[in-house]
Amino acid sequence: MRPLTEQDIRNSFINCSKGEAKRLAIPRDLGERPWDDLDFLGWRDPGAPDRSYLVAERADRLVGVALRFPSSQRGFLHRSMCTLCLTTHPGSGVSLMTARKAGAAGREGNSVGVYMCTDLACSLYVRGKKVPEAGGRFHESLTLDEQITRTVGNLSAFLDKLEG
Repeated sequence: MRPLTEQDIRNSFINCSKGEAKRLAIPRDLGERPWDDLDFLGWRDPGAPDRSYLVAERADRLVGVALRFPSSQRGFLHRSMCTLCLTTHPGSGVSLMTARKAGAAGREGNSVGVYMCTDLACSLYVRGKKVPEAGGRFHESLTLDEQITRTVGNLSAFLDKLEG
């Protein structure tokens, strides 16, 4: 992924108003992000524990999405798998992230959900740059490039549902 500026990020959102995009918390460490290892930029809002955001490159444009997830999770006895990167996590390591659809459908209250790594570090898990706490990744016969392509494809399918 190419490095993004604050303005790139704010201009990319498809499922919130320009005012909401102007007010949302942008990561302060943009210059320190491992851009070459990211398939999308994802972050949690430190001031709103039930909100997170992601920005992805799609064809020739950026698509930003505001996400919500439950602030309280069930017990820590279950394991869940991220539907984007297929990393398993115990407890609250995977969350159901919901996003309001873009346009009129979103204004009518329609949303789409996806189970994702709660920390939005899918790109780093796939590349082995981050190891899930007591979770893991299955050994796969796919190459790293094929796993990255699958993760990007899964994200793209989710974004298609939001824009459709």
